[in-house]
Amino acid sequence: MLISVTRTAVLYFVVIFCMRIMGKRQVGELQPSELVITILISELASIPMQDLNRPITSGVIAILTLVFLELVVSAITLKSQIFRKIFEGKSAIIIKNGEIDQKMMKKLRITIDDLLEGLRQAGNFSVDKVNYAIMETNGRISVQLKDDFDSVTKQDMNIKPKCEGISQVLIADGKIASDKVKCDAEEQLKKRGLEKSQIFLMTKNDLGEFYIVKKEK
Repeated sequence: MLISVTRTAVLYFVVIFCMRIMGKRQVGELQPSELVITILISELASIPMQDLNRPITSGVIAILTLVFLELVVSAITLKSQIFRKIFEGKSAIIIKNGEIDQKMMKKLRITIDDLLEGLRQAGNFSVDKVNYAIMETNGRISVQLKDDFDSVTKQDMNIKPKCEGISQVLIADGKIASDKVKCDAEEQLKKRGLEKSQIFLMTKNDLGEFYIVKKEK
């Protein structure tokens, strides 16, 4: 039992280490080669865990070899556009100037339901509002709306935006995040007549604006 647990723990840390090396893409954003490598790694890791008679080193070596090959392929695709097209493919336009390219959809084996789902995931629920739709190499659909339906930006209205920066957490679940923010946190609590135990979240942005969420009773 102890041997099985130890082998499982070792393989777990090896797989986690390898996945960290490969990058931080989400499953839905993996390229085909990365998805294949991920599946193969999970299969190779499961073999030594199920068969205690098989040396754990055989699984570890196989996993490290796959990761090494993936890193080599990634390095090559970064340098070579030809290899990038071979291993990752290229983007395809499925809606151009508001018109659906049915031939391209058949070539990519995309159904109407797939197209509509991709548009909804991109935040658009009406095909007639789409100017361009591009199927990316990771399977997601990028959308450009027609000018009549595109959102008005601050630049269009000649409004100079204020940069809020990244909000810094002052208090999280009733606890002050660090000594660096203690003064700001205590000052805001005093102004509002609150205790830190009453605060679920307090943040501060670069403009000096505070955002406070009280704990639910």
